[in-house]
Amino acid sequence: MADLSFLVNADPGVIDDIYEKYRQEPQSVDQGWRKFFEGFEFARSLNGHAAQQAPEEYEKEFKVINLIAAYRQRGHLFTKTNPVRKRRDYGGKLILENFGLSEKDLDRVFQAGTNVGIGPAPLREIIQLLDETYCHSVGAEWVYMRDPKVLEWLQDRMESTHNRRHFTLDAKRHTLTMLTQAVVLEKFMHQRFVGQKRFSLEGLETFVPAMDALVEHGSVLGIRDFVIGMAHRGRLNILTNVLDKDYRHIFNEFEGKQYTDAPFSGDVKYHLGHSVDKKTRAGNPVHLTVMPNPSHWKRLTRL
Repeated sequence: MADLSFLVNADPGVIDDIYEKYRQEPQSVDQGWRKFFEGFEFARSLNGHAAQQAPEEYEKEFKVINLIAAYRQRGHLFTKTNPVRKRRDYGGKLILENFGLSEKDLDRVFQAGTNVGIGPAPLREIIQLLDETYCHSVGAEWVYMRDPKVLEWLQDRMESTHNRRHFTLDAKRHTLTMLTQAVVLEKFMHQRFVGQKRFSLEGLETFVPAMDALVEHGSVLGIRDFVIGMAHRGRLNILTNVLDKDYRHIFNEFEGKQYTDAPFSGDVKYHLGHSVDKKTRAGNPVHLTVMPNPSHWKRLTRL
């Protein structure tokens, strides 16, 4: 039996005050109280139908709610992100039996469907939405966050779109071009400058089209100045493929030709910043800056 002693010991007046705040502005109360009052109002909404519904149906509703919560919390462990081999078994699979449900419940309509934005719906449809959102080719680990507003924003954003974006053919081609440029640059530097520090971006090439998309979308929102602070890894790739720094300058820096008369160390290509004015694909003018690394900031300001 559940331990509800905390309710017995609590001051009813305090609970009533918190409930009034919840009724006026749900986000103003703690998430735990918010969930408590959501359950309370859910029970009240059934009101006259309570006598007609068997206790088992109530229990089933909460079992479905637990299933939804498990998808949000652990769905990323069961994603289809590796086409080469079978996913590692983490245990605690998201199957009906683990939540006290069965295939007989798949066509039963549950009020818990409102929790995922589709209203009362058959369990089959609820699971389909959750599986497409959290267990396909995109993994999302997010429920550890503390800010309820951030959690709700991410939840609504992902579940309303099944965690998928629909891109135009031109957008897909542009992304492929950015990825190709990032991969080819890394391979060229690996073959041409063997043994030299290059802090490769290999394995994270998607960072390049992601940064490009950030600039593109930001410019549509009215942002005209972007300042980027980053460590060594992937820095050269961002400079060339996002800020359009000339490849020749990068390669000259590798060969030590660019700064033969300057008092810089040989790894200066990773420390210096770069700025550029450019137009986005949407035609918006933007100014992009990669800041110098702190280890060389003082030296740069003295020159």
